[in-house]
Amino acid sequence: MITAKVLKDHKGIIQGFSVQGHALFDRKGKDIVCSAVSILTINTVNALEEFTKARFSLEQEDGISLFFKDDPDEKAQLLINTYLLGLQGIEKEYGDYFRLSVEEVWKC
Repeated sequence: MITAKVLKDHKGIIQGFSVQGHALFDRKGKDIVCSAVSILTINTVNALEEFTKARFSLEQEDGISLFFKDDPDEKAQLLINTYLLGLQGIEKEYGDYFRLSVEEVWKC
């Protein structure tokens, strides 16, 4: 199962996310759930780099994690909220293979 965690601050602003695991919906190369989550995640990271000035850290060990260094600007918020919307759609259709959690975090 793929698990994704989206982290929001007390104001509801997404501060980061992590994704890990394998859907096991189908065999390698045919797994549409893995493909959907992967392309959505990679495209979001690429769009944040290309179209915003957001500063973030990115880790790619046993999954992928992104954490904003500052509050994301308006463009970055739109992209990251669009990412969340996509993940919610995948969970709605393929909940046996993908789980999404949204958790509140405190920034220091």
